[in-house]
Amino acid sequence: MKRRRLWVTLVGAGAVATGVTSWAITSHPTTATAPESKTVQGHKSQEAATLLQAGNLQVQYRDYVGATRTFRRVLELDPRNKVAWYDLGVIAHQEGRADDARKAYDEALKIDPKYASALYNKAVLVKPRDPGQAVTLLQRAIAATPRAATAHLQLGLILAQKDRDDEAEEEFGRAVAADPSLHSAIPEAFRDKVSPTPTSSQAGATR
Repeated sequence: MKRRRLWVTLVGAGAVATGVTSWAITSHPTTATAPESKTVQGHKSQEAATLLQAGNLQVQYRDYVGATRTFRRVLELDPRNKVAWYDLGVIAHQEGRADDARKAYDEALKIDPKYASALYNKAVLVKPRDPGQAVTLLQRAIAATPRAATAHLQLGLILAQKDRDDEAEEEFGRAVAADPSLHSAIPEAFRDKVSPTPTSSQAGATR
C-alpha cells in the first residue's frame, strides 16, 4: 500500500490517517496574571488559531512554502503549539526531508508525549531503518488512543515481518474492528483470518 495513504493529513484537529480517529487540540494554559497580559495572550492565541486555519488552506492549494511560513509564524506567537510543529513535520515528511520531519515531530512530542498523530507519523518515518523504534512509537500511540485503526495496522505489518504472526493477527483484527475499510490493506496471508465485521472480543480489545 502507498505510504501517502498512511500519512496524517494537515488538519487543525490532527488525524491518524484519513477517516480514522481524530484527536482534538487542547489549549495550553498561560501563566499571565495581569489583565493586560491576559488580553495580549488572548489575542496571540486567537491569531495563532486563525493562522493554523490559513496554513491548512495553503496546504490544500499545495503552497507548501507559504504554509511553512505560516506555521512558523504560529510558533512565534505560541512556541508550544504542538499542531504547528506537527504540521511542519508533515510537510517535511511529504517533501522527503526526513531529518526535518523527525525534528518537528520530536518538538511536538516534547510538548505532548501522548500526541498520537505525531507518534504515528514518526513511526512511519523511522520504520524502514528502525522497525523496533517504530513498534515502540505505535504502541505509545495505541496506548493514547486504543481505537487508532491505522496504528494497529502498521503495528501488525511490522510484527508480521518479524514472523510474530499471532501478535500480528491480533493487531490486524483490532484494526479492522475499528475501521472495516482497512480489511483490504491486510496482507493476504492474514486476510481470511480477520473478519471485516467487528466482533465483541475485538471491539473490547480496542477500548
